[in-house]
Amino acid sequence: MSDETTARSDDADRGDPDDANGGGGPDSATGAVLDALRQSDLGLVIVTLLLVYAGATVLTFTDGLNSVVGLMRTLTFLGLVYALSALALNLHWGYTGLFNIGVAGFMAVGVYTMGMVVRSPDPAFGPPGFGLPLPVGIVAGMAMASVIGLLAALPALRLKADYLAIVTLGLSEIIRLTLQSSAFDTFLRETIGAGTGGGRGMGMPDNPVRGLFLVDGRAGNPTAFGELVFGVLGDGGVGIAHNILIGWGYVAVLAAFLVGFYVLLERLGHSPFGRNLKAIREDELVADSLGKNVNLIKVKVFMIGCALMGLAGILWFGSQGNVSPTPQFMPLLTFYIFVAVIIGGSGSNTGSVLGGIVFAAVLFEGPRRAGSAIRGIIDAPTPPSFADAVVSLDPTAFLAFATDNVAPLQFVFLGLILIFLMHRRPDGILGDRIETAAAVDLSERPQGGERDE
Repeated sequence: MSDETTARSDDADRGDPDDANGGGGPDSATGAVLDALRQSDLGLVIVTLLLVYAGATVLTFTDGLNSVVGLMRTLTFLGLVYALSALALNLHWGYTGLFNIGVAGFMAVGVYTMGMVVRSPDPAFGPPGFGLPLPVGIVAGMAMASVIGLLAALPALRLKADYLAIVTLGLSEIIRLTLQSSAFDTFLRETIGAGTGGGRGMGMPDNPVRGLFLVDGRAGNPTAFGELVFGVLGDGGVGIAHNILIGWGYVAVLAAFLVGFYVLLERLGHSPFGRNLKAIREDELVADSLGKNVNLIKVKVFMIGCALMGLAGILWFGSQGNVSPTPQFMPLLTFYIFVAVIIGGSGSNTGSVLGGIVFAAVLFEGPRRAGSAIRGIIDAPTPPSFADAVVSLDPTAFLAFATDNVAPLQFVFLGLILIFLMHRRPDGILGDRIETAAAVDLSERPQGGERDE
């Protein structure tokens, strides 16, 4: 068979879209657009956010503009903070294959250290701090999370897979319970002059973004920038509430940090150090046999990842006004972040961003908002129990029970989604784009040898 005949036969087997649609019909154009969108990281994120905003509009459009914009802000905030946390975890799990289930603990170390460094030495209430500037507190929080990561890495990284997971989970709980201890708080106050607040928690410094809009952070006293924004989008213009506009300002800061996280991990992944990480993930024994200091590399990446987790905790919980060990840093937080990485695809940075947004909007906040909206239009009493709802054989009564009990049923829904993903898409949304350990794409290497004809 000649080469020309073989080429024509291969084209026929593949089904050339131009031939099938008369030289480039609507189907081929749509397919080209979808394929281009799939390969555009920014396009994927933008389309995902637009879909989230469309859903938020559908749920709240009858409640007015502020409800719509406020829900959009909430979903964007949650999507960004989960994306930041998922990127930090992806460096451990996706790039290096380190099964770290102590994410919540390292986030707690970061935000508590920042709070202790920044809080006033003589506060009106709560534990004292050192009164240093906020940037110093952020750097200190990242450094402390990295140091705790080092202390954990030295013994723990000699363990494999599930044993490492058990150790990091135990460490996370040790951190949480220690921060919750009043004895530890008293000890710190007596030795270094700063405390954690114990089980009562710790007040966080004022969000610096608020100072861009309001003088001294006080409502009714806007800055020049605040007057401009409030005049155009607030009471003098569109009519959006001031606190929502300030919230969107912080969302913009989170978006900038997310871009920084993404660029850092992309550059790290394409560096020689990043290729070592992915080689360890693929086969640690082979990497060791090639002369790589596997233990040192794992310690380094564990410290870097823990520092990023600490920063994610600062950006997330440091903006909430107050933090407490329970319930904010329970192991469930780590589980949520893992779900976000699984949804997006372990090993893909863009997948981690998409996973964080999808998890926050569809699985975390979405069911509650949807349940509240649906319950508002259901005119039926709520059955006292799940059994009563099922036995009644009334879809309206069952829906009333489900919407009134979204919180517990949300875990059932989340479990079903995970089962579906593991069965239909185990690699996640972008798991096919996992970063390879090779410096060159081996799938495009030339085929050697001669072919029989």
